[in-house]
Amino acid sequence: MALWFAALLGLVQGLTEFIPVSSTAHLRIVPSLFGQPDPGAAYTAVIQLGTLLAVLAYFAKDLVNLPVAMVRDPGSPDGRLPWLLAAGTVPIVIAGLALKKHIEGDLRSLYVIAAALVGVGIVLIIVDRIANGRTEHRPLAQITFTDAMVVGLAQTLALVPGVSRSGATICMALLLGFSRSDSARFSFLLSIPAIAGAGIFEAREAFRVLGRDALPALAMGTGVAFISGYAAIAWLIKWLGSHDLIGFAIYRIIAGLAVLGALASRLIQ
Repeated sequence: MALWFAALLGLVQGLTEFIPVSSTAHLRIVPSLFGQPDPGAAYTAVIQLGTLLAVLAYFAKDLVNLPVAMVRDPGSPDGRLPWLLAAGTVPIVIAGLALKKHIEGDLRSLYVIAAALVGVGIVLIIVDRIANGRTEHRPLAQITFTDAMVVGLAQTLALVPGVSRSGATICMALLLGFSRSDSARFSFLLSIPAIAGAGIFEAREAFRVLGRDALPALAMGTGVAFISGYAAIAWLIKWLGSHDLIGFAIYRIIAGLAVLGALASRLIQ
């Protein structure tokens, strides 16, 4: 893989991993637009480690304080949060292992991706209207194990390319009554074990499929994903403090319809 293309994929990965537009969908669509082969689920999972580093860097203070709180005050909101994140991660681990063959195969169809982009775009509009109708929101300190498991179940939907991990988890957190900013914060923290697990699990497969010569491309994609991912996190949390999700929903619907149109006209395959 050419380094310029690896950098492009890293940029796409970083910008779209945390914004509710689906990084996997864009990493599947962009190669088709440039006449390049699909890099595959393994390559995607590995460069996601760049966005993992971005989350770790952005929430470094929280991630240092949480283990301390677990020991000093396990009943506090911060002391409970690591256990909540662990509980919320269980569903995607089970679903990911059970559906691995389909995730790397049939589900990467551009038709599936286009349908997911449009479908989740419509869901975003509905959920956002529900959230706008609330006058009060639950503080994140009140999140329960049931809440964490429900958001974790929503995260499993992101195994379908085009759904969006952040889109699914933020929507579910909003339906549970949390604010947009708190929903995004929990979503990003919940992504840490899932992204780490997928990246480490798929690293060997990526090297097997792409060969040792893929190391520079993987390094380039991961590095660019880290920088762009950090910027995307900082921007989105600030944005959601005073804006809604409608813009992302409209983008998803337009993008999904555009992909369907391009497939119908054989511009992409």
